[in-house]
Amino acid sequence: MMRRVVLAAIVLGGITISVAAQQAGRGGGPAFPPVTSIAKVRDNLYVVQGGGGNTAVFVMASGVALVDTKLAGNGQAILDQVRKVTNRPVTTIVNTHTHGDHTGSNGFFPASVEIVVHENTRANMAKMEELKATPTAMPDRTYTDRLTLGSGADRIDLYHFGAGHTNGDTFVVFPSVRTMHAGDFFPWKAPPFIDAGNGGSGVAYPATLDRVVKEVRNVDAVITGHMSTVQRWADLVEFGEFTREFLRATENAHHAGRTAQQAATELKLPAKFDSYLGDQPIVGLDFLGTGRSRARTNVEVIYGELNKR
Repeated sequence: MMRRVVLAAIVLGGITISVAAQQAGRGGGPAFPPVTSIAKVRDNLYVVQGGGGNTAVFVMASGVALVDTKLAGNGQAILDQVRKVTNRPVTTIVNTHTHGDHTGSNGFFPASVEIVVHENTRANMAKMEELKATPTAMPDRTYTDRLTLGSGADRIDLYHFGAGHTNGDTFVVFPSVRTMHAGDFFPWKAPPFIDAGNGGSGVAYPATLDRVVKEVRNVDAVITGHMSTVQRWADLVEFGEFTREFLRATENAHHAGRTAQQAATELKLPAKFDSYLGDQPIVGLDFLGTGRSRARTNVEVIYGELNKR
């Protein structure tokens, strides 16, 4: 039985993006570029870009594990790229979080493929109207803090360290190739999308990243949610520093009685983060906004949390 699910739309950073416009850039609306290629990260680990979030392809002795499945309608495109490097079947899907540009093509793959997520992500996916009518597109297995899949060279470690992008983000580590898929917890080098509706927290964000840096070992390459190049571990560390400085500046403005608008306008961070707050489209996609516009949104989200204290 094939899983079939149609995602009419996703919400990314407060912007509703139609799937019709997303798929291969058709429809004249905002669009992710289409899936066109697969690139080797290291050894038996690859990444497929376009069509939504970055999809990791981990070729194991008994099959293939995918991390994230992009928007709906990209399943065949993902499989076509997998077939360029192996004929082994897809046996496992790990979704880093609930958003449709990372879970949308779950339904393309056979029901025999095990879908694994954090327990909070399963709860968030259960709220998605697009998935309610297709239970076979939902996760088969969940975990709380940590879960190991496979062993030896095929080992995959799943970690959940707390809230940030959502309340159910998974960091996926491939120990044999010293690489981690960070999903949209580290989506790009700009202010992240904080999805408060799915338990995300701008206040918790830096502390969660601190745990990642302190507790994950022997990783030196990071696949992000949307960047076109694999990042270094040092880039993840820097991103964590950025979220910490951002939170500190926002909390100071709140404590001083500034409005959220004033705080965003007057936001001043160390010069090393100037590029994070630029006026260019994030990862080259206009519909994602700019670093500066997303900073304003994040200040408002953090103010909302602080006002509840």
